[in-house]
Amino acid sequence: MSLSGKTAIVTGSNSGIGLGVAWELARAGADVVLNSFTNSPEDYALAAQIAQETGVEARYIQADMSNGDDCRALIEKAGSCDILVNNAGIQHVAPIDEFPVDKWNAIIAINLNSAFHTTAAALPMMRKAGWGRIVNIASAHGLTASPYKAAYVSAKHGIVGMTKTVALETAQEPITCNAICPGYVLTPLVEAQIPDTMKEYNMSREDVIKNVMLERQPSKQFATVEQLGGTAVFLCSAAAEQITGTTISVDGGWTAL
Repeated sequence: MSLSGKTAIVTGSNSGIGLGVAWELARAGADVVLNSFTNSPEDYALAAQIAQETGVEARYIQADMSNGDDCRALIEKAGSCDILVNNAGIQHVAPIDEFPVDKWNAIIAINLNSAFHTTAAALPMMRKAGWGRIVNIASAHGLTASPYKAAYVSAKHGIVGMTKTVALETAQEPITCNAICPGYVLTPLVEAQIPDTMKEYNMSREDVIKNVMLERQPSKQFATVEQLGGTAVFLCSAAAEQITGTTISVDGGWTAL
């Protein structure tokens, strides 16, 4: 399908899942806006590379997703927003009675509050254009829980709840809102953790991936950023016009357990 003429804003998209989603939307013809809190030459080079290789317009706009005003300014600076992918997120692991308050606040701000602000700013643009797609990158942890991840699990459950609410508020409009719930995804950040985990457990790479990292993922395979991007493209397609307010798990069977 072609998303030509549409503008997609992807938060937290200078690496990992966000960048993978941006690439797939660009390959489907959408102009894309990359985002992160950094403001480096490499950020702008990524946008230039996407533009050169896909032929779409690609821009980078710096914005701190922990700041509500920045979140809203990102949408305004983009000028239009037909597709909004709320992807920005961080993680911290600790028992709840030891969880640092600043980490809790940061995770809720970036993983949950940012999506509220960007969605609130983007909806008027979508209504004016007469079409819109909101894709929230939640997590298997938006549907289930793990110990020591109180803030992340709370934020992702919140994203799923907000997805349903926005879908109901836009149900009679040509706008949809859905959440993708990945399990473990092979990103550069995850890849970088493998050697240290091999040393920690004195295991081979294969055993670390299968028995440690993917312990809860029945397929014993990572999802890929391309698969998540393809799912986002599908949710923007005509075939998905009546799909709204739901979650799509890309988790190798994790939430089937």
